[in-house]
Amino acid sequence: MTTASKITLVRVLFIPVYMVTMYLSQGKAGLWMYVSLGIFVIASLTDFIDGYIARHYHQVTDFGKFLDPLADKLLTIAAMAMFCQWGVFPAWALMIVLTREFAVTGLRLVAAPKGKVIAAGWSGKIKTASTMIGLCAMMALPGFDVLSIIVIAVIVVTTVYSGVEYFIQNWNCLWD
Repeated sequence: MTTASKITLVRVLFIPVYMVTMYLSQGKAGLWMYVSLGIFVIASLTDFIDGYIARHYHQVTDFGKFLDPLADKLLTIAAMAMFCQWGVFPAWALMIVLTREFAVTGLRLVAAPKGKVIAAGWSGKIKTASTMIGLCAMMALPGFDVLSIIVIAVIVVTTVYSGVEYFIQNWNCLWD
C-alpha cells in the first residue's frame, strides 16, 4: 500500500472520532465544536496531502482513485448529516448530495468492467474543496443563518454541476 493510500485511510479513521465530537458539541459553539472543527480541518488537509504525494511520487493507483473520493464523501456527508440532524442543513440538500454521489459511484462501477477508471475531475475537486471549506465555516460560526444558507447554496450548485459534468464526459460508458 502506498503512502498516499495510507494517508487516505487515516482520513477515514478520523470520521468516527469527528462524529463523536460533533455529537458532544450538540451543534453549539464551544469546546467540542472547535475540537470537531480541528479534526475536520486535519482530515480535510489529508485530502490535499495524499493527492500531492500520489502525483509527486508517482503513487497514483486504481485503489487510490477509488478510496480518495470515497473518503471525501464519507467525511463531508458525516458533517452534513450532523448539521441535518440539528436542522441547520436541509434534508433536500443532503439528498441532492447523496444522489450525485451514488450516481457518480454507479457510473464508476459501470465503467470499471470496461477497463476505465473514472478519477476525480476538476469540478469534483472544486466541489469537494468548497464543501470542506463551507462546512468548516459552519463549524467555526455555528448559528449564523446567512452563512449557512450561502454554504448550502454553494454545496448544492457545485454538486449538481460536477455531477452533470461527470455524466457528460463519461456518457459513452453507459452505452458500450
